[in-house]
Amino acid sequence: MKTLDSLDWIFIAVYFTVLVGIAVWIIKKKKSNTEDYFLAGRNVGWFVVGASIFASNIGSEHVVGLAGAGAGDKLPMLIYEIHAWLVLMLGWVFLPFYARSGVFTMPEFLEKRFDARSRWVLSVFSIIAYVLTKISVTIYAGGVVVSALLGIDFWTGAIATVVLTGLYTVLGGMRAVVYTETLQAIVLVIGAAALTIIGYNHVGGWSEIKATVGPEYLNMWRPATDPDFPWPSLLISSTIVGIWYWCTDQYIVQRALTAKNIKEGRRGTIFGALLKLLPVFLFLIPGIIALTLKMKGELHWNSPDEAFPVLMSNLLPSGLRGLVAAGLLAALMSSLASVFNSCSTLFTVDIYKKLRPNTPEKKLVRTGQIATIITVIIGIIWIPIMANISGVLYEYLQKVQTYVAPPIAAVFLLGIFYKRINGIGALVTLVLGLFVGFLRLGLELAKESMNVDGFFYKMADMNYLTFGAWFFLGCVILAVGISLVTAAPSKEKVINLTFGTLTDEAKSKNKGSYGIFDVVLSIIILVIVAGIMLFFNGK
Repeated sequence: MKTLDSLDWIFIAVYFTVLVGIAVWIIKKKKSNTEDYFLAGRNVGWFVVGASIFASNIGSEHVVGLAGAGAGDKLPMLIYEIHAWLVLMLGWVFLPFYARSGVFTMPEFLEKRFDARSRWVLSVFSIIAYVLTKISVTIYAGGVVVSALLGIDFWTGAIATVVLTGLYTVLGGMRAVVYTETLQAIVLVIGAAALTIIGYNHVGGWSEIKATVGPEYLNMWRPATDPDFPWPSLLISSTIVGIWYWCTDQYIVQRALTAKNIKEGRRGTIFGALLKLLPVFLFLIPGIIALTLKMKGELHWNSPDEAFPVLMSNLLPSGLRGLVAAGLLAALMSSLASVFNSCSTLFTVDIYKKLRPNTPEKKLVRTGQIATIITVIIGIIWIPIMANISGVLYEYLQKVQTYVAPPIAAVFLLGIFYKRINGIGALVTLVLGLFVGFLRLGLELAKESMNVDGFFYKMADMNYLTFGAWFFLGCVILAVGISLVTAAPSKEKVINLTFGTLTDEAKSKNKGSYGIFDVVLSIIILVIVAGIMLFFNGK
């Protein structure tokens, strides 16, 4: 890999100067109340909402891992990148219920729809899951990227980035996060687009890529008998993970809740869905280009996760290389800032405020800041553990999410679409479902030492996508079954919180929150998603 030169460093310095300027400006303007600190005063426009959703999603593990999937014969993982239709689902289906209920967090919504027990389970679990997956994986991938790009020690790069990101997240809260993320999204898109175009031209176009790697390599739809990516299981499990991640997870939904009204929030999700189509072209295709150049003997890397940084350092000219490096740093920082703020919100609103309901607003904000600092420290402690991750990072992340998503997705989907689901059904599904998810993860790690004929070995050895599909079905049956044999939920637990109980006023407000432009753009996005699915069919 080539090292960065003076012009590259100038670009990186300019980026950080602008970023710090925005953060300082926001910190000076912020107010000392929870709505401003955790939801940016609920006064954000659609452009910032959409850019923030995109920037939150695209972390350094995403850039590194998705390019690695393209370079390492993992093209079926592309299906997670055409979830733009699920981002639309957040805006059109879920957001109106969240906004009407006036909640800060997803566990808070579960309390309104079910009871306080479901809120506690989801709050505690979400914080643990963020530390084990999002924070640790993002920091690990970020350390790899920073040390490779800047030529510094892994630990120095990782800790410096975590501390800097944590600083403006603690001081500025959600408002600082969403506005800095807007800048980061712009820098990342420009930088990665430049790399894709230059790499595409350098390799000789799509026909040359296809001729080198072979048409079958470019097929995202493997047979149902494929041991790694059977297409029915891939389609079902990726959709379940997508519903959980895009429509019910605090990490993403919190961005939509910052909007000034449902109309701006929905438009933000439509814009976010449009941006969500970009990673296919910005990260996956560069991975395929890197593989093509490696097969031609023009590039060399040891692990598929190195494909993007190596391609960037070898193909881009001075200055532009610095811009893309800044974009990668932006991806790392935006993801970290998002998860730091989400952890802080969940702890303060769902745990601390529930235990001490009379706490003044200023003290709640201070509690949120302390929670962010603790999250930063835990993230740093996790770095050496994550340094032992092997294989393609992106696939590792999707595996863990496949075990986490089914019970949560089942409870939220049924809670909104089926008014008969009650608090007991939701609670048992969450507790038992999350136990089974962690059991599968533990069994998978211990598989080598188990009896190959035993039940637990078979459970651990089942394809993770197939497991996810059956797991979700089991969660749905459990939630419905328990709810039907216990008392129906009270009227206040369902009115305006499910589709079957919307009042005329709520229906009227919802109809007035969108126009023909919103509908047409949403349809165009769905057509593009279908087009990408058909294009990558190996023919």
